[in-house]
Amino acid sequence: MSIQIYNTLTRSKEPFIPLEEGKVKMYVCGPTVYNYIHIGNARPPIVFDTVRRYLEYRGYEVQYISNFTDVDDKLIRVANELGEDVPTIADRFIKAYFEDVTALGCKRADVHPRVTESMDIILDFISTLIEKGYAYESEGDVYYHTRKFKEYGKLSHQSIDELRLGTRIAIGEKKQDSLDFVLWKAAKPGEIFWESPWGKGRPGWHIECSAMAKKYLGDTIDIHAGGQDLAFPHHENEIAQSEALTEKTFARYWMHNGYINIDNEKMSKSLGNFVLVHDIIKKHDPQVLRFFMLAVHYRNPINYTDELLENTKAGLERLKTSYQNLKHRRDASTNLTDNDQEWLTKVTTLHDEFVRDMDDDFNTANGITKLFDLSKLANMYLIEKNTSIVVIDAFMREFEVLFGILGLTLEADQLLDEEIEALIEQRIQARKDRNFQLSDQIRDQLKEMNIILEDTPQGTRWKRG
Repeated sequence: MSIQIYNTLTRSKEPFIPLEEGKVKMYVCGPTVYNYIHIGNARPPIVFDTVRRYLEYRGYEVQYISNFTDVDDKLIRVANELGEDVPTIADRFIKAYFEDVTALGCKRADVHPRVTESMDIILDFISTLIEKGYAYESEGDVYYHTRKFKEYGKLSHQSIDELRLGTRIAIGEKKQDSLDFVLWKAAKPGEIFWESPWGKGRPGWHIECSAMAKKYLGDTIDIHAGGQDLAFPHHENEIAQSEALTEKTFARYWMHNGYINIDNEKMSKSLGNFVLVHDIIKKHDPQVLRFFMLAVHYRNPINYTDELLENTKAGLERLKTSYQNLKHRRDASTNLTDNDQEWLTKVTTLHDEFVRDMDDDFNTANGITKLFDLSKLANMYLIEKNTSIVVIDAFMREFEVLFGILGLTLEADQLLDEEIEALIEQRIQARKDRNFQLSDQIRDQLKEMNIILEDTPQGTRWKRG
């Protein structure tokens, strides 16, 4: 079975056939770096990092680009409020972004282009659109002539007349039609600017991704991805700009992840439910947040609550405990037993089911269900008196492969001092009860977590190894 992708452009699942066999060109819209990212901003990096990992697992060479918007109205406003310049603000929050998404298990893109480093190609792009009659200059601003692009609205599935309803020309805008959008903005006094054929200014938001996608991936890319909120107008405008320029299909597959609600309400600053990743990962394991995001199909909305995150933590710990139990049992197992093939077949069947789930539009929710099935199967196997290294290794490899595809780690969580003391008390009681099997099990568990025990005449002491 081939990979099937739900394409926003056609509103249907389609077989994934990249332009070049074995290679995938993928562009994911990145953040505007004027603050720490909130959990809504975190969903695209997690989702599309997982898509990238799965494509690589399936043998594709993925060229993955994700940009930074490092100059716009929000950055200018924050810079003015703090009395700093725009590049300083951008550098600070790009660093913070990398810290957050790295903690969430996301690999870096092959290139993270910045708008401020892409002015030459942006200016060339706009100039060519003007030459072709798709854009016009108006008192230092440059606008895209939306009605000139006959297929405008094909991504959002709206006609241009439907889109025109409710639009208006704002005060200060000098465009010919209310649907026209800005490609280049004339600089206001005191604002950061670049020289251009139309005077001092800076790019509009939509043009940057079209220009950077073309620079790094060419005229046509395989997958363009981002949050559902970007489908219109941002991605619609990208299509209009890019296809007017090149007269080629801009992106063959459009992928959009769903929204995140907080306690069943839409996340917004006005409601005061704006949750930053920077704050969440101070209190929770970042891997738990990633697992939480992947436990829901990427196109569906997610409802975030602290309680749901705690439940997710318990589920992830159950999976890790199954893996740790396999590691503990391995040393006490034989090379072969009579029913090895039966268990190996069960592991292979679960793997094949996981692949089928992921082939079906990257259904991580169903894939995670298979992980829990794997955990139950492993626990059942460990009940057997005679276990085989061959089967245990197969279980462990399967955990490692599936966790790797999902960008999760099987490392045991670092224990808090209070938890260590509680385990030591359990071990002391087990020794008093002459339950040496439990005593040794606790010692081994702590050793796996890099806790070294020392039994002294004054009692048991511990230290981190």
